[in-house]
Amino acid sequence: MRPDPTPDPEDAVVINQTQETRATQPAGTGRPRPATPPTLALHGICKSYAAVAALTDVSLEVLPGEVHALLGENGAGKSTLMGVAAGTITPDRGGIAVLGETVVELTPGRAIELGIAIVHQHPAVLPDLTVAENLAVAVPARLLDGAPDRRAAMRAVLERVGCTAHLDDRVGHLSIAQKHLLELAKAMAMKPRLLILDEPTAPLGKESVGLLFDLVRSAVAEGTAVVYITHRLAEVRELAHRVTVLRDGHHRGTAVVSEVTDDELLAMIVGRQLEYTFPAKQLGAEDEQPVLSVEGLSGGRFSEVSFTARRGEIIGVAGVVGNGQSELLRALAGLDGHSGAVVIDGVRVNHRRLLRSSAYLPADRHHEGLMMSLSVRENAALSSLDRLGPSRFVSRRREVELVGAEVAGLAVKTASLEAPVTSLSGGNQQKVVLARSLLSKPAILLADEPTQGVDVGARAEIYRILREVSASGVPVIVASSDAKELEGLCDRVIVLSRGHLVASLTGPEVTEERMVRAAVESTTHTRTEAEPAVGRRLAPRWRRKLEGDYAPVLILAAVMFCLGAYIYSRNERYLLPFNVTSVMLLVSALGFIALGQTVALMTAGIDLSVGPLAGFLVVVGSFFLSEGHSGTAVILGLALMAALAGVAGLVNGSLIRFGKFTPVAATLATYIALQGFSFLLRNKPGGLISRTATDLITTQLGPVPVAFVALVLITFAMEFVLRTGRWGLNIRAVGSDEESARRLGIPTTRTVVTGYVVVSLFTFLGALVLLAQLGIGDPAQGIGYTLTSITAVVLGGTSLLGGRGTFVGTLLGAGLIVQLLNATTFLGLTQTWQYLFQGGLIVIAAVVYSQVRGGNERSSL
Repeated sequence: MRPDPTPDPEDAVVINQTQETRATQPAGTGRPRPATPPTLALHGICKSYAAVAALTDVSLEVLPGEVHALLGENGAGKSTLMGVAAGTITPDRGGIAVLGETVVELTPGRAIELGIAIVHQHPAVLPDLTVAENLAVAVPARLLDGAPDRRAAMRAVLERVGCTAHLDDRVGHLSIAQKHLLELAKAMAMKPRLLILDEPTAPLGKESVGLLFDLVRSAVAEGTAVVYITHRLAEVRELAHRVTVLRDGHHRGTAVVSEVTDDELLAMIVGRQLEYTFPAKQLGAEDEQPVLSVEGLSGGRFSEVSFTARRGEIIGVAGVVGNGQSELLRALAGLDGHSGAVVIDGVRVNHRRLLRSSAYLPADRHHEGLMMSLSVRENAALSSLDRLGPSRFVSRRREVELVGAEVAGLAVKTASLEAPVTSLSGGNQQKVVLARSLLSKPAILLADEPTQGVDVGARAEIYRILREVSASGVPVIVASSDAKELEGLCDRVIVLSRGHLVASLTGPEVTEERMVRAAVESTTHTRTEAEPAVGRRLAPRWRRKLEGDYAPVLILAAVMFCLGAYIYSRNERYLLPFNVTSVMLLVSALGFIALGQTVALMTAGIDLSVGPLAGFLVVVGSFFLSEGHSGTAVILGLALMAALAGVAGLVNGSLIRFGKFTPVAATLATYIALQGFSFLLRNKPGGLISRTATDLITTQLGPVPVAFVALVLITFAMEFVLRTGRWGLNIRAVGSDEESARRLGIPTTRTVVTGYVVVSLFTFLGALVLLAQLGIGDPAQGIGYTLTSITAVVLGGTSLLGGRGTFVGTLLGAGLIVQLLNATTFLGLTQTWQYLFQGGLIVIAAVVYSQVRGGNERSSL
């Protein structure tokens, strides 16, 4: 049932527009509203997703130089409303005005031009790019290029928000807190007119929160308008001048912070009075046997941690963020290796059993907690499939019954169990993770920041559920950066500092003051601090180089050198000029096509049509470049080949972006069509290419073909554009995380379509070399280049998941494939060995690149 769009008198505090005031001093003080127009004005905004109304007739005004807090439960419409303000969501109805100017169509790019910056609850960062590249993509060039030292300017941007990440660190390897600080750094660097902060303190430690508040106050003093989305009333009191409450997608009230009580705000948020937040504690008897004993547990960032828990107790893990809390929970969940003993109900459990029997709620629910392409039902049921039917089969009826009951019990707001989990708000997504954990009937429940980004009503519900689980005899361990939360929820709290247990608090000792004091007064040190200073300086630098995009290039170069040396040692004719020329021509044809394939894979796509396209262009060229044709006909033929290539790329890109085809389906359709066109033009080989054309294409400088020289020069030019040009950054950004790229104002559709056109134009260059090699229009030729080009790109280190790779690596990959083909001839091997070598190299590359790049989930293969 839809809620009444008008707020109830008893739960709303509404300030008439003519009476609104703005505070320029701390919250609570105000003066008459100035004559300047609002920085942002949203009027009558409506937005629906299928049958679910996310926003209904919502209006909001944010004034220059004020912090305007936006409150509401998860699913209330806060993030959707700010998505409208940032241009990432298009409203169904309503008006948007910035500084009094009506904006007809607000896109992320237009929002950036207007000075609107947003710090998303889930950072819009690009995991495959470095910190410096993320800043280059997000921050307008004029704000960085004007500095004498661009990298120094970037470091200053990071230091301003307390981000300690190195400019060359891969963002995918950063902690959640560091990603949020990077997101904040990007926003602050823009010097925005309007700054939107969506749950900015959720993953941050106390020191970072204090720095954030100082930055907000400084921005407000300079006239910046700030929208501050939060679930914490204490932060509203500390920062905000005015507050607006949304509930169920409707505006429930706007008030000056100093003129409204917490009880009134809570009533507006949840529509009811909350009698309590934390459930009653249950401290076990001293002589009671513990249900959990942890003895001398050590792992990657923690050492010798020991504690016990009795039935009904909740154990908290406190400490400054980044001191081993998350790593401890991951070890107890069996996700990371560890030493020491874990005993549950008197039975010592090993690593494998922990992995099978534990339930883990990660802090980063998007990347570790949810399968974002699956539905609510599928996400919730994943850990309990053995309970959903006989043998190895799943009963859909029982699945819907169990998942439906759990989802209803947790009050998850979703259109249906089949709704994609991406359609849920952050808090409701967290409830889905919790539902999956409870359905699995775990032996131990581990929750890392369980209420991060969760509204006050849902938070109380989660506390109650955790208490009920603990009372049932299941050990519950909670890590949180919010000491107040641990104080109210936990019966025992252990405090970690630099991976060491520095305090164990019980009963009345569990207070925020005791936890903070234990953490800040600790004198423990991690083992890494005892290492020599040189080691600390060099190790990260070499690690970054090994995890970089050019590590595969060095590996390939070494492999090619060793293979060449071995072939030469067995057959001295290997380096004769004729063989060198032949190899380079073969590399030229494959290399150009593989360069194009690199662009497709870099966008997280693929182009299966490059082989048939090369063959089709050769057939077309055979009608114009044969003996007896004039120079005009030759030029016309080349222009036609290039135009047809561009059209093929445009068709591929359009099918993917506008037809919503997957890259495989779109390019496979083009593959079939092009092959058919080739046989329509020539049903058998014909049309001999003129000697003049082949001689021109195969012109040499000594033993080196000019085509190969052009390939090398174009490769390095493309590499330069990839690293420093806007187009190169856009291509990699879209492949790394398209949604984040879109939020950053990158024209994702244009980037992808342009990318596929570039793929086809490179195929055109490869087809010219192939035409000279074949000397005839053969419709059956070219097909093999599809898989061979993909192999070359993969061997060169380009990620099949997009976002990472090099053109130089692709060139070497093409060279290695041709070298293997050449080796079979000089070593007297059959062609079978060529395919065996290629397959073996791909497997080896997968293992080596993954290890070299730190085992990142977005490694090259």
